[in-house]
Amino acid sequence: MFYDPTFILVLPALFLAMYAQFKVKSTFARYLQERSYAGLTGAQVARQLLNANGLHNVNVERIGGELTDHYDPRSETVRLSPHVYDGTSVAAIGVAAHEVGHAVQHARGYAPLGLRTSLFPVAAVGSQMAFPLFMMGFLFSIDMLMLVGIWFFIAALGFQLITLPVEFNASRRALAALQSGGYLTQAEVPKAKAVLSAAALTYVAAVAVAASQLIRLLFLRSQRRR
Repeated sequence: MFYDPTFILVLPALFLAMYAQFKVKSTFARYLQERSYAGLTGAQVARQLLNANGLHNVNVERIGGELTDHYDPRSETVRLSPHVYDGTSVAAIGVAAHEVGHAVQHARGYAPLGLRTSLFPVAAVGSQMAFPLFMMGFLFSIDMLMLVGIWFFIAALGFQLITLPVEFNASRRALAALQSGGYLTQAEVPKAKAVLSAAALTYVAAVAVAASQLIRLLFLRSQRRR
């Protein structure tokens, strides 16, 4: 959209996003090859950690794809990709514990997670409508449409911003639970942390891209209004 000189504002963030994707895939692939000392699968670790937190009602299911792992608060289900669900690697149990961390957040009423959930409908619409509305307003010099597009984009950016503490907190919970439960040795902890840190970088990159795009849209609107 709008391949003009202002696109250079977004390039650094785009490069960061590309690096983050490379980093998470390469780090996950590396530690996917290292079997954990505990020898448990990601599904087994997830189930045990959920039970330890009294979350017997939360299900653990396999889902297709790679790096598709997530917690669904609507159905109270931890969904793990095949490499994580069946895997016994350091990467597998690290990711599984991270998703359990989200389930614990949900059960404990972790405020940022609740805020993110409430923002999701607006952010979902915003991410779809922001650019089309802004583009129509820009092309036809309709300032109101540009402004509405910008506000939709701000809502989407807000969702991404609140995602950061949610993800960081889930990773901290995961590492603490894996250490205290004896699922990882001292030598394995930095490896699991590397996997979760690489995943967190993708969220940081997403915020950087969205923020730089917002600055660009604001600049384009100011130029059009002159």
